[in-house]
Amino acid sequence: MIILSIVPRLPPAIDGVGDYALNLARQIRKDFNIQTHFIVGNPTWNGAAEIEGFPVSQVSDRSPDALLALLSGDRTSSILLHYVGYGYANRGCPIWLVDGLQRWKNLFPKRSLITMFHEISASGPPWTSAFWLSPLQKNLAARLAQLSDRCLTSKQSYAEILYKLAQAKHTQIPSLPVFSNIGEPEYALPLLERTRRLVVFGSRNSRLQVYQQCRTVLEQICQALEIEELCDIGVPTGLELSVINNIPVVEKGVTEAVEISNILLDAVVGFLNFPPPAYLAKSTIFAAYCAHRLIPCMVASSTVPIDDLQSHKHYWSATNKNNQLCLKTGQDIADHAYTWYQTHSLPVQAKVMNNCLNI
Repeated sequence: MIILSIVPRLPPAIDGVGDYALNLARQIRKDFNIQTHFIVGNPTWNGAAEIEGFPVSQVSDRSPDALLALLSGDRTSSILLHYVGYGYANRGCPIWLVDGLQRWKNLFPKRSLITMFHEISASGPPWTSAFWLSPLQKNLAARLAQLSDRCLTSKQSYAEILYKLAQAKHTQIPSLPVFSNIGEPEYALPLLERTRRLVVFGSRNSRLQVYQQCRTVLEQICQALEIEELCDIGVPTGLELSVINNIPVVEKGVTEAVEISNILLDAVVGFLNFPPPAYLAKSTIFAAYCAHRLIPCMVASSTVPIDDLQSHKHYWSATNKNNQLCLKTGQDIADHAYTWYQTHSLPVQAKVMNNCLNI
């Protein structure tokens, strides 16, 4: 079986959705012998015509005609769309994409469209474009949900919105939090047997937030767990980070996934300040911490469970002054986070996708 997978971008571009799609393609090929042909929905993307044995095509321009020309060349394969509005249009309103898929569906009504909604719509104050464009973004998401044979998403709240937008076309919309983009180790040592290392991993801006806004909490965690090394992973922040509270900082810079995985496997804490608790299910950084059985630590918390995640059960938060962090408490949190992650790991998601393709 071959599927056509529509993505905003693929490596070498740094794109979380592209990484997600490529990891998923690898897994469904390995587990179910399903081959993926990628279609990149960005005419300015600069990449190879084949990645790891997966053929890659690219729209010549962002128009329904250009998309239809690529999709019509294959008259049997199902389509898997990785949808995030801003990945296909600067203002998050890819009318060309939805129009192109509508025309394709009219021509090939028996072929399946499966849409993974990584986002639905943006929001913001009235002086931002997101505020004014949100209704159009929701309208496009509604059209896609109604057009799709199956829908999936990464957050339970998104699934509830999509159910309404699709006007009850779908009786079930699976909610699958994102998986780790840097691998899923088969075994992770207890924290007591690891280096007392704290890791700050993620985008440059998110890590800048940690060092500029969360320094006090960072120092408290280091003291409570007797941290001996702080490891910074990602695009350099430009800050002077040689030591924090007399603890040496190792700046790894942009690092290969295998090396990042090895670093996390020999660390005890993964710190993040973004996204907020309501969006942790969409964070590949949080997913990586959980998959490697670290203690995910952050400043904020939620008073109610969101996507089955509970503060101080699946992550430690500085907001609860009564819950002091120690290695025993941390091990319980790390174990719960790891167990939560296994319900939607990459092999689990590949199995769900295979089921969608075979319905």
